[in-house]
Amino acid sequence: MRLLTCLIAAALSAAPAVHAERLTLDRLHADPALSGPGVRALRVSPDGERVTFLRGRSDNQFQLDLWEYNMKDKTTHRLVDSKKLVPTENLSLEEKARRERMRTASLSGILSYSWSPDGKQLLVPIAGDLYLVNAANPDQARKVASGNVTDPKISPKGRYVSFVRDQNLVVIDLASGQERQLTTDGKDTIHNGEAEFVAQEEMDQKTGYYWAPDDSAIAYRRFDEAQVPVARRFEIFADRTEVIDQRYPAAGDPNVLIDLMIVDPASGKQKKVDLGAEKDIYLVRADWSADGKTLVYQRQSRDQKRLDLVAVDATTLAQRPLLTETSKTWVALHDDLRFLSKQKAFIWASERTGRNHLYLYDLNGKLLRALSSGEWGVDNILAVDEDAGKVYIASNKDALTDKQTYALNLDGSNAAKPVRVTKADGWHDTTFARNGKIFVETFSDPKTPPQVAIRRADGTMVEWLEHNEVKGDHPFAKYMPDLLPTEYGTIKAKDGQDMVYAMIKPAGFDASKRYPVFLTVYGGPHSQQVTRGWGNMFKQYMAQQGFVVFTLDNRGSSRRERKFTDVIYGELGRHEVEDQVAGIDWLAKQGFVDPKRIGVFGWSYGGFMTLRLLAAASDKIAAGVSVAPVTDWALYDTHYTEQFMGSTPKSNPQAYQQSGVFAHLDGLKSPLLLVHGMADDNVLFTNTTRMIDALVNRNVQFELMTYPGAKHGISSRAGQRHVYGLIEAFMKKNLKPGQQ
Repeated sequence: MRLLTCLIAAALSAAPAVHAERLTLDRLHADPALSGPGVRALRVSPDGERVTFLRGRSDNQFQLDLWEYNMKDKTTHRLVDSKKLVPTENLSLEEKARRERMRTASLSGILSYSWSPDGKQLLVPIAGDLYLVNAANPDQARKVASGNVTDPKISPKGRYVSFVRDQNLVVIDLASGQERQLTTDGKDTIHNGEAEFVAQEEMDQKTGYYWAPDDSAIAYRRFDEAQVPVARRFEIFADRTEVIDQRYPAAGDPNVLIDLMIVDPASGKQKKVDLGAEKDIYLVRADWSADGKTLVYQRQSRDQKRLDLVAVDATTLAQRPLLTETSKTWVALHDDLRFLSKQKAFIWASERTGRNHLYLYDLNGKLLRALSSGEWGVDNILAVDEDAGKVYIASNKDALTDKQTYALNLDGSNAAKPVRVTKADGWHDTTFARNGKIFVETFSDPKTPPQVAIRRADGTMVEWLEHNEVKGDHPFAKYMPDLLPTEYGTIKAKDGQDMVYAMIKPAGFDASKRYPVFLTVYGGPHSQQVTRGWGNMFKQYMAQQGFVVFTLDNRGSSRRERKFTDVIYGELGRHEVEDQVAGIDWLAKQGFVDPKRIGVFGWSYGGFMTLRLLAAASDKIAAGVSVAPVTDWALYDTHYTEQFMGSTPKSNPQAYQQSGVFAHLDGLKSPLLLVHGMADDNVLFTNTTRMIDALVNRNVQFELMTYPGAKHGISSRAGQRHVYGLIEAFMKKNLKPGQQ
């Protein structure tokens, strides 16, 4: 369960507006976006002549068009208008479910695209159809496929377009225009070229097939979900109720049976890779060597304590193990396998030292050297420039709250002291050109909205892509003077480890007064809440309403060392609650906090945390809002739950009982607002109906809001505006009575 981004971001800068205004909820959820003209899906074209990106429309920030910045004439213009390409979108149920998995359910228009290898064409999927767009003359967009097309790609050499349609893998030979369906058995419980539910949801698998770099073959996942139990659930809409039979593998249930296949796109000839005698495994990733002769797959044991990296000869199917990672808790997954083209070696990331670092191996799996080392960790690889002997990485090496770009040497000579490429303190997301010579940087900090610049590999400026200065008619200009600063600090956990917090003090802050607290919590793995980047405006809004807004990253949160994350193993909730209570105790000692008016709000894992916090500390928490909570981990999926629980409900029922909510409910005394979408296919609505039943049986009064047709993110524009208004009203009623 990865963190949901459910709030609308806004922007600020240093230029004050003439007439200051306070934020309103209506404005937070209106157009244009307060953060200014944001960009996403940044790409540098293969020929280096263009930087392309997706941008929301001025009249609908969630409808995305494709734009380009031309490096030669230094102009920015819209390349493809999504409304002209497809005036009205009609999405299939499969596409809607896929967007929910991808956290893009609130978006429309062009959600993804890819470049042809020669940089002359772009592949643009929209609403189930597939278009090839001439980069020099985008009005010549040509529909090449239609009818529930998903996961389209241009092959590495540009000969083919590939995609999945109706559970089968399809290719189009661009020279002849001939379409070939490479698989034919995809139907019912058989899927080809797709990633199964838990792979999409928990293993960050956005695709189920993998092109060889020379276009000679495609490796693909084939899975049968017949043995996965059917979860019959109701999706309740405003005007109807639909009964959905979803194959949902809850903790301890059977997973899909998975195969790894290799197919020749020209002939359709198939081969099956032997994944071993043990069938109850996870196929984590598949990659190709630089010469296309070797397929390398990652096989993880069901208990997730072992991961094998295995090489397969694509011609003979002979296999050889390259390396094995083991852990007493769980082996974390990553995308940082890189095969080098100029030397017979590959880069691999491992947390074997307790922190994530990079290592160089030869093609037989012999360790050559460490590329990074020390009391810090690598987030991920951004690019490899073999000619320059550089590996570019993202890391929080200089500050836990920051993300910076650094350069490592392939010879390992600066493993402990990488060169920092990005300069300003704060949050940098960077996208490199394929050759590693330039990158596009998106930078923000609490006082700076997202700014996008094109830079050389050493960090020197080439050109602004989006300076996004808050002045003149910028959407946030008139709200700038009332922006409240974000303060950062650390609190000690029970075991002495530092936990980082962020705090926004209320408007008109007076240290002699005591203020209510709006504590926002997530608390689960795969998430970092406290970052020195541009924050969400709902927190700013609540601070402007007179609340101290406080967020703490407890043990188990991401981008930290394994000593910090592994604390939660075996029993979810206990240590996380302990840490958040430590934060509440710290707040209560601050002279400007009213300890009797502390409220908690959380969504998803944060919804679970809200319930557990109220159950553990209603004497310290005056009210709580729990949105889409897990209430019983036996109801959540296999890969996520078993990874952190280290067991199944059958093998260790006591651990599951203690990790859930129901064993602790006798302590829940404070006012509660419970919220859930009535068509949630991630944290099933059953979690909340069971919670309702348990509270009723205990005669515990609470408030309830359910959203017809809403998925896990309650992502519609109206739904977002309503739920945050509901949260505000509940907090004011319980923490600021008489001041609503």
